[in-house]
Amino acid sequence: MKKIIFLLFCFSHLKIFSQHGNKFEPLGTLLPTPNEYRTASGAPGPKYWQQRADYDITCELDEKNLRISGNETITYHNNSPDELTYLWLQLDENLYSKDRNANYQYNNAVPEKLSEQELKKWEDENKPNDYGVNLVSVTDASGKKLHYTVNRTMMRIDLPTPLKSKQQYVFKISWNYKITNRMVFFGRGGYEPFPDGNNLYTITHWYPRMCLYSDYQGWHNQQYNNKEFALTFGNFKVRINLPADHIAGATGECKNYKEVLTPTQLSRLQKAQSANEPIDIVTLDEAKQNERSRSTARKTWMFEASNVRDFAWMASRKFAWDGMSITIAGKKILCMSYYGKEAYPLYHKTSTQLVAHTLKTFSNHTIPYPYPVAQSVEASNGIEFPMICFNYGRAEKDGSVKEEMRVQMIRVVIHEVGHNFFPMIVNSDERQWAWMDEGFDSFLSYIAEKAWDSTITWPRGPAKMLVPYMKKPKGVNEPIMTYSDNAIEYATSAYHKPATALNVLRETIMGHERFDTAFKTYAKRWAFKQPTPADFFRTMEDASADDLDWFWRGWFYTTDVCDISIDTVKFFTAGAGKYFYQVEMSNKGGLVMPVIIQLNYEDGTNEVIRIPAQVWRHNESRLTKSYMRNKKVSSIQLDPFLETVDIDETNNVWKHFGEPKTIPF
Repeated sequence: MKKIIFLLFCFSHLKIFSQHGNKFEPLGTLLPTPNEYRTASGAPGPKYWQQRADYDITCELDEKNLRISGNETITYHNNSPDELTYLWLQLDENLYSKDRNANYQYNNAVPEKLSEQELKKWEDENKPNDYGVNLVSVTDASGKKLHYTVNRTMMRIDLPTPLKSKQQYVFKISWNYKITNRMVFFGRGGYEPFPDGNNLYTITHWYPRMCLYSDYQGWHNQQYNNKEFALTFGNFKVRINLPADHIAGATGECKNYKEVLTPTQLSRLQKAQSANEPIDIVTLDEAKQNERSRSTARKTWMFEASNVRDFAWMASRKFAWDGMSITIAGKKILCMSYYGKEAYPLYHKTSTQLVAHTLKTFSNHTIPYPYPVAQSVEASNGIEFPMICFNYGRAEKDGSVKEEMRVQMIRVVIHEVGHNFFPMIVNSDERQWAWMDEGFDSFLSYIAEKAWDSTITWPRGPAKMLVPYMKKPKGVNEPIMTYSDNAIEYATSAYHKPATALNVLRETIMGHERFDTAFKTYAKRWAFKQPTPADFFRTMEDASADDLDWFWRGWFYTTDVCDISIDTVKFFTAGAGKYFYQVEMSNKGGLVMPVIIQLNYEDGTNEVIRIPAQVWRHNESRLTKSYMRNKKVSSIQLDPFLETVDIDETNNVWKHFGEPKTIPF
């Protein structure tokens, strides 16, 4: 008899375990083994290191020939324990060269129709062009030539002697390149031409710059294909020689405003540095007048930036300019915006107020903004760099502003300014893990957007907004961990999906207090350092005491979706006024998530029951929950507030209970 009972016990447990998968198992070997550089808690280890590259650059804009030429001195600090025999640099402008680009190709088909412009693109497809970086000289500090090799968008410099740990190496590069028309090439930088002959220059990925060398990968020297970057921190001194009638802005602080601004402009700027509302530094009328100028004189703008991972700048005759000051954690920050007359109705003062609002919001959720300046530039595109970003949003020709454009302008300014925190300060490899850059930024941007105007339905954040994407077939619906180069729907897998995942984690799974504490811990630990996904996952659990491996596994590593179905509800009665409801559910989508049940009573009241996701840990496919109540239920609904990205609402409601079965009492 005992043997039979034992066999029955084993069989019953075998049935349970047959439904048990690995969704609640620790991530284990999916994450790298902790070491002395990166600990099991998610914090930097006692021997954490990172490289540093300091730049001293002098450059000149040749507006007539649309060229930039420059000379730079790079001081590379080898803080790694490794001996380096060569250095890798990025030559990003080679992206536009016909024979030196990354040659990452895509599917294409013959179009059904062709415009004249499209036909020209096909004709030019295989023609040589003169874009890309021209290297004039590459020498050591004394001027002795260095041996180098260019592999498309990457350059390797062979060192005369190995660069040992804790040593530094100084070398010089002279270069030039032809600036691309940004409106044709749709790149991150270049120039935008206007009918009156003026250009708006956004100069990005413009100088030969060091590749990242990390403890977890070595040299990050993947070919550049117009996606994101992995970069190292350093200090910059940059002198930019421009036509004297141009207004310029850049990463860092301008050190010679007295030399490049008029006394009136300088006086206004000084007022802006202590104003709590935007002050015009260059007015619209002055900008319009300046557009008609064609000065033959030149000025050199001098900028310095400390502990930044990149440097970008902009220039144009077209700019109106305003600024104001805010204080964060006792430190004054100058917020500024630049925009032409085409964007004036949208950007005047509002852009700078959005800059200030974004810095305050992101600082509240991460670390206090550490830099002295933050700038927004309207340039008909959206791209970010330390302390400066380029945004879009222009009025109609008659000066009116469409509501849709106003909302888009708010979104893009908040998003691009927010990038100062991710990845400019918390310096993740945005090329490899785009979600640690775009996803984090989109998540906090949603919080900032709601705080700016809660009446607008903002798209990246609410669970219900992701449902259409999660309904798509596998192969289109991609894991968040998808490498950016390989993503089919990059905007969703890198921006929308991770932003929604974090919002669900904060609103439904962890709650604000635990999530915010853990997220701030991550930002503080990894500010001005180079985190990996494992560092984030481990920190969030370490700082909250929440076991979230099931969440990372499901949302970040798989294409499982949430589709929890009410399959049946069994109705019982016992004694006087006692009602039992046995709710039998199934997990049709594969993604384990919290179960939110709303009991709607016949008297018009309701009750919400929240069940943590761990309820699925013994059976990931089926779940039965039973409740006794003193009044009758008219209907039962799953996910009543649309919190879990459940892709099928049609199987979330049960209304037909029938006559109850009686439980003997």
